[in-house]
Amino acid sequence: MKQVWIPRTGEPRVLEVRERADPKPGVGEVRVRVEAAGVNFADLMARIGVYPDAPPLPAVVGYEVAGVIDEVGIGVDRDKLGTPVVAATRFGGYSSHLVVQEAQAVPRPEGMDAATGAAIPVTGLTAWMMLEEMARVREGDRVFVHSAGGGVGLAALDLIKRRGAIAVGTASRWKHDMLRELGYDKLVDYTTEDYERALADDPPFDIVLDPIGGESWAKGFRLLKTGGKLVCFGFSAAAKGKSRNLVDYVTSAAKIPWLKFNPVSLLNENKAIMGVNMGRMWGETERLSGWLAELLKLWAQGALRVRVHAQVPFSRAAEAHQILHDRENLGKVVLVPD
Repeated sequence: MKQVWIPRTGEPRVLEVRERADPKPGVGEVRVRVEAAGVNFADLMARIGVYPDAPPLPAVVGYEVAGVIDEVGIGVDRDKLGTPVVAATRFGGYSSHLVVQEAQAVPRPEGMDAATGAAIPVTGLTAWMMLEEMARVREGDRVFVHSAGGGVGLAALDLIKRRGAIAVGTASRWKHDMLRELGYDKLVDYTTEDYERALADDPPFDIVLDPIGGESWAKGFRLLKTGGKLVCFGFSAAAKGKSRNLVDYVTSAAKIPWLKFNPVSLLNENKAIMGVNMGRMWGETERLSGWLAELLKLWAQGALRVRVHAQVPFSRAAEAHQILHDRENLGKVVLVPD
């Protein structure tokens, strides 16, 4: 099999393709011949060296794949051979073949191609957990979404609109027309405007979804209404460059309003702060697979739209990471074996 490895921390060019023996499925496992693997910001942070949940380097990252079951282990019905599936996995996704537990491999709906399937698990499950399980968006809610044009931002939009809520987001100006067509009610160009000032005269928000961290969490907290919920699901402020920069990390961490985010303050403000980290959910196989099945069902019903920005061969994996670094994507970037 072929895999994309992070041999050491550094810029995207450090990524390299290596060949290894094909893995064999064990008891209760299946092997997936991977046709597409999703790329996420956590992968970039792992490569830079600022992702605490990343495996020790050298390593193969990747949280999501789509492909076809081509071998099964003991205890798995052989009728599963040839089944197109989507799977969420803890690392190893940048591989042409991958072994997962049988329950992790969720059948793909008819008509769903591999690139679309690989674009759903991480962003879709993150949006689902934030909006359906934790913040529980409801009709009429005002929801503020950072990085509206990214994978999570687009998945969140469909879940927000499904509930009859209002979606406001941040994105580069060139993405605004497309995002309005997709359903965002209002957009702020974060590259030229301070979003807190731009929204100062608007009604406060019921929910704020923030993957940035640092000072952005403080702003989001101030934008909440009484009873509002700030959902923190990333810390991209610590990964501004293409390689590790401890100054960025420390500076961003210092801007977190630690004193404001304490039980007494939250009690007095009648606000909530929630955290979502899908990287710490891999032990919840049944829950994740159940949520993923619901997301695939929504796609089949036309209620979840998936946009794939680019399909990049393994041999050019550095380009995939570069697209995310430069915030060029409108939707998901996936890797495909050469």
